[in-house]
Amino acid sequence: MPLFGNTFSPKKTPPRKSASLSNLHTLDRSTREIELGLEYGAPVMNIGGQSLKFEDGQWITESAGNVSGKEVQRLKKRNLQLEEENNLLKIKIEVLLDMLSESTAETHVIQKELEDIKNNSRRKK
Repeated sequence: MPLFGNTFSPKKTPPRKSASLSNLHTLDRSTREIELGLEYGAPVMNIGGQSLKFEDGQWITESAGNVSGKEVQRLKKRNLQLEEENNLLKIKIEVLLDMLSESTAETHVIQKELEDIKNNSRRKK
């Protein structure tokens, strides 16, 4: 006979409150997607006015409208190629201007020599 009565007499637990008053958890998945628009796309966030999208394991900026990060990288590469080509063309123009200056100077020297020869031949007559 126990000294203090029954040693194991748990109190009755109060009923739990409902986790949500919404009945959305009772809907099937397709109905929830239609009702709530639960199409999960790539995560997007805005920081400092710049939109970033997580694609293929990398954050890609979307500040240029609908241009993807791959398109931006392609454009950067093309821009670099065009800058190199532009620099080469500038060098070629400088070389051509130097050659033109040199040939113009030689032409002026030759013309002056011809004039001097003509003047000397007229004086001798």
